[in-house]
Amino acid sequence: MAAVATFYSCAKKESTPPIVGTWELISATTIEKDTSFSTFDPTHKMIKIINPTHFAFLNHAVSPNDSSATRFSAGGGKYTLADSAYTENLDYFTDKAWENNKFEFVVKISGDTLIQKGVEKVDKLGIDRVIIEKYKRVKE
Repeated sequence: MAAVATFYSCAKKESTPPIVGTWELISATTIEKDTSFSTFDPTHKMIKIINPTHFAFLNHAVSPNDSSATRFSAGGGKYTLADSAYTENLDYFTDKAWENNKFEFVVKISGDTLIQKGVEKVDKLGIDRVIIEKYKRVKE
């Protein structure tokens, strides 16, 4: 019995990668050509949910009276993470023109903060820019 207990206590336990969790967007910056500008919209709330294989993001207007076209958006798909190289494969999105694109980022996690920086490029829409997003981990 002691040998079995020793075996299980020494067995390598799978640890959850620190990126797994729910994150709330707290700032966003876009760089196009030589111009940098904030794209964070305080009238909206966005969360990103990351599990061991997939990511999803949900963005909605805070005010129930918001009637804008960007009142709600959502997307998600599979991702890969190797060290700080984080790649999202956008399989689903409110705007179908964005689907089936791959977005590569460098991520850094420090405490309860996640920063991702990378190129957002969608050829058929003429989009080619660098984005930097900063998230805070949502506490349970």
